[in-house]
Amino acid sequence: MAIIVNLDVMLARRKMSLTELSNKVGITMANLSILKKGKAKAIRFSTLESICETLECQPADILEYTVNS
Repeated sequence: MAIIVNLDVMLARRKMSLTELSNKVGITMANLSILKKGKAKAIRFSTLESICETLECQPADILEYTVNS
């Protein structure tokens, strides 16, 4: 997949657990885990906005595009 999810990196930088993020954002642990592992097929802008607001970051801090060669 050409989209890399760096949610674990941002969580580490903010010293926040996935459980804490789940509680603050209101997203299930299962869905956050799917996103974190890069297995998600899509993400709602409202979800991305909530995550960015909670982690005080930009979407580009979480999502990265790489060119597959």
